[in-house]
Amino acid sequence: MKKIVIPNDILLGEVSGMLAEGMEVIIMTKGYSMLPFIIGDRDSVKLRKSDSLRIGDIVLAEVAKGRYVLHRVFEIDGDRITLMGDGNLYGTEQCHRSDIKGTVTDIITPKGRHKKVTDGKIWRRLRPFRRIILGIYRRLLKLCV
Repeated sequence: MKKIVIPNDILLGEVSGMLAEGMEVIIMTKGYSMLPFIIGDRDSVKLRKSDSLRIGDIVLAEVAKGRYVLHRVFEIDGDRITLMGDGNLYGTEQCHRSDIKGTVTDIITPKGRHKKVTDGKIWRRLRPFRRIILGIYRRLLKLCV
């Protein structure tokens, strides 16, 4: 099968439009900012538009013109949303509620298994220990590849 790579700003702009029309969309993920729960270039995610937003949701957000991230909602302060990747140790992004394009409902493994998304409450509480946990996880992941 031939693989086609489309720049994120183009692809995710189209995905945003489809989500706004009420469609569910499945996309392949890139990057490692959502380790250990989503592995880039391996897992896919199913997205849908959602009217409700909760801390712990994984969302597709446009954090700057044409720059999209798939990260977890870390904090909600009125219309201001703070996002943080599960694999990030410190970095966060800010956006407005209107910049949230869709919410992840399922994580899809290469074997087609659909995993429901949790709120990541335990992982968020382990934030001070992420460096150690992710270091071990990344080493184990390299051994398995």
